[in-house]
Amino acid sequence: MFEVQTADGPARRGQLTLPHGTVQTPVFMPCGTYGTVKAMTPASLLDVGTQILLGNTFHLMLRPGSERIASFGGLHKFMQWSGPILTDSGGFQVFSLGDLRKMNEEGVVFRSPINGDKVKLTPESATQVQRHLASDVVMVLDECTAHPATHKQAEDSMQLSMRWAVRSRDAFQQSREGSLNPGAAQFGIVQGGMFDDLRRESLAALQEVGFEGYAIGGLSVGEEKSDMYSVMEGLLPHMPEDKPRYLMGVGTPEDLVRGVALGVDMFDCVMPTRNGRNGYLFTSTGMVKIRNAQHRDADVPLDAACDCYTCSHFSRAYLHHLDRCGEMLGAMLMTQHNLHFYHNLMARLRASIETGTFRTLVKTLLNDWKST
Repeated sequence: MFEVQTADGPARRGQLTLPHGTVQTPVFMPCGTYGTVKAMTPASLLDVGTQILLGNTFHLMLRPGSERIASFGGLHKFMQWSGPILTDSGGFQVFSLGDLRKMNEEGVVFRSPINGDKVKLTPESATQVQRHLASDVVMVLDECTAHPATHKQAEDSMQLSMRWAVRSRDAFQQSREGSLNPGAAQFGIVQGGMFDDLRRESLAALQEVGFEGYAIGGLSVGEEKSDMYSVMEGLLPHMPEDKPRYLMGVGTPEDLVRGVALGVDMFDCVMPTRNGRNGYLFTSTGMVKIRNAQHRDADVPLDAACDCYTCSHFSRAYLHHLDRCGEMLGAMLMTQHNLHFYHNLMARLRASIETGTFRTLVKTLLNDWKST
């Protein structure tokens, strides 16, 4: 399923084979929360270089419902995306509800933010929903540990997630027969807050269960960047070399570069699409805030070093105009650019690992971004 083809230090160049296609890693996955990447069509996703999408279990189970999607043949057919899809378990969204949810050993009970209905999410039901969606990569249900947390609080949270991981795996194995996607993989999620000993204990527990891949959860939840990188530095050298490593919900271009340098294979984040819709654009020389008045008369491309559709056809002045008017085309063009930037960044990182020039590229990128 996963093969590391070459490496440059801890950075890995690999290939992940899934039922709906082969993914070249390291890879960035755009977030398709409701079965759509906002402001993008499936065709435009392919155009900017998307290999694999992330779908949101929590939102899709509430609307339109996973069984309805299953009746259409799964999420791929429902949204007309033929490539692989990874679905999260809903744990982070439940975490985000705060006091609106109640958690116990069995699972989580919360009120639907759509209509107020009482909803129960368990390791078994989260797995079943993802089976209905015909996901290529199914995530276990976990508790996203709050930050800050004491060692005892983080330990209790992690242990609950590990018990849920066992139940998630059992449910996944039992649902293989008759599944819309019987060849799907399942990833475990390492928790443990900011504590290295708990992170390693969590990883060991997940390896004892046995998964096709392993994710790092519970980061980018309010901690300092230095703490996030410290957790990654302490954990990644101990993660299985023959399994894909997925850093959940992170992050900025710099986060991706530093993550790859430490051995991460897969990333997802709403940042490129959310920022694109709000006029914050990633370029080779740093962030551009397109609604600033300085761009009003700028008859130059957004990024002269970029060959995406947006940069090849439109000026900063036009993008500024669309953004200030709230035109949908503005969100579409700027989202296309941001996703192209992220995918192109990952392609450059892959190529540099292949040629043994990874560290040189990283130094150049970080210096360019730092100087703006």
